[in-house]
Amino acid sequence: MTAQELLAALPAGLPIGDGWVTATQMKPVRFPYDGSTVTEAPWGSSDDAEAAVKAAHDVAEQMANLPGHARRRVLMQVAADVRALAGSLAELLVLETGKPLVDCRVEVARTLVTLETAAEEVGHLTGETVALDMQPAGEGMVGFWVRRPIGVVVGITGFNYPLLLAAHKVAPSVAAGCPVIVKPAPNTPLATLVLVDLFRRAGCPAAGVQLVTGGVEVGKILTTHPYVAAVSFTGSAKVGHEIARAAAPRKVLLELGSNAALVIGRDADLDRAAEAVVRGGFYASGQACISVQRVIVEEPVREALIERLQPLLETVTTGDPRSADTRVSALVDEASTERVHSWVDRAVAGGARCLAGGTAQGRVLQPTVLVDVPEDAECWSEEIFGPVVCVRSVADMDAAVATVNRSRYGLQAAVFTRDLAVALDAVRRLDVGGVLVNEVPGFRADNMPYGGVKDSGIGREGPRFAMEEFTVTKMVMIRP
Repeated sequence: MTAQELLAALPAGLPIGDGWVTATQMKPVRFPYDGSTVTEAPWGSSDDAEAAVKAAHDVAEQMANLPGHARRRVLMQVAADVRALAGSLAELLVLETGKPLVDCRVEVARTLVTLETAAEEVGHLTGETVALDMQPAGEGMVGFWVRRPIGVVVGITGFNYPLLLAAHKVAPSVAAGCPVIVKPAPNTPLATLVLVDLFRRAGCPAAGVQLVTGGVEVGKILTTHPYVAAVSFTGSAKVGHEIARAAAPRKVLLELGSNAALVIGRDADLDRAAEAVVRGGFYASGQACISVQRVIVEEPVREALIERLQPLLETVTTGDPRSADTRVSALVDEASTERVHSWVDRAVAGGARCLAGGTAQGRVLQPTVLVDVPEDAECWSEEIFGPVVCVRSVADMDAAVATVNRSRYGLQAAVFTRDLAVALDAVRRLDVGGVLVNEVPGFRADNMPYGGVKDSGIGREGPRFAMEEFTVTKMVMIRP
């Protein structure tokens, strides 16, 4: 099945309530590499958002009462369907995101891990007994707590990994017994529509998994409606902060990106470190919140690292994302390309040296490495979300850790060193949600707790940990 055949098999409209609702407006989804139209996708309205929330509220009790075996069966069925459609889903992801095929295949594979892990975790959603007789008044009593679904969950996803990010919202919600409404990024709704359709076909109550596209007005309803219990958002820090303020008192989980750092110690294996910079900086065309953006290298090995980077950069293939050889292609839209280009130009004007790249071929920004980037340049201080890596040198590891921690972000960071004491000290002191030793900061296992600190967000994803976020404890106290 081709991507177009996959789209043709989708029902028309938006999956709202027990069926598919005809959208009042359609908008084109464009292939970022050449701007051609992939298809026309339904565009939701405020009324659609209201209807979805009401339908989710009405089905919440039914979802909460689904037995564990039924929830597990749905998740396993969706995983089997995704596996069967893996090739066409990867092709579809290339068309709507512009990401290289190799990265889209990885996204589908990771989606499978997420679905299957959520299915396994259904049976681990348990409680504990509590020793109530620690107080005299509790003598003779029996106490235990259980976890119950929090209620309606809204999942808002980013454009860079639309299928995987949706799976990280939907799978834990279903596993925990919560109805969920997904709002995909406006320019990448297609693979998410397919995923939601698979959940509804797999035996999940139809209104238990819904999708609404649309603009700011749709997002405002979904994040502030009194029927909504939790909002899980993946996107920019600016929008995440606005959602957190508006959504109160609903529970909010935020994954807000970063400007991930890779620290290279003077004792590091420089060949491995240089390979990690290139591999970790340019996958998904740099459009990943934990791709290598800042390289902080101890001064004694600075020049040796730069010498190793230059020949590796020549091996990074750019061009059409449909080719299996391509590693860097067009960003999601022209506005993103113009922004990244302008940040690079301003960094160079501010004193940075362009070691490689800095130009575009058609819609494709060439893999770019900047050296001695000022700390106040956007390329260094903000999340660039493009194929750009910035290098600065520091005197020692203390200065490296301090440089990492000066960022307002703190999602994941990496340290390359042969010294276990240095590695463990960095693990202790780096103010981030995850530390990697001798690996790229962009590594993520989809069953691990994933999330950041500071402006990188709050809460944790990964099926087990998201299920805990999507449930509340209920205490039971019995006096026989």
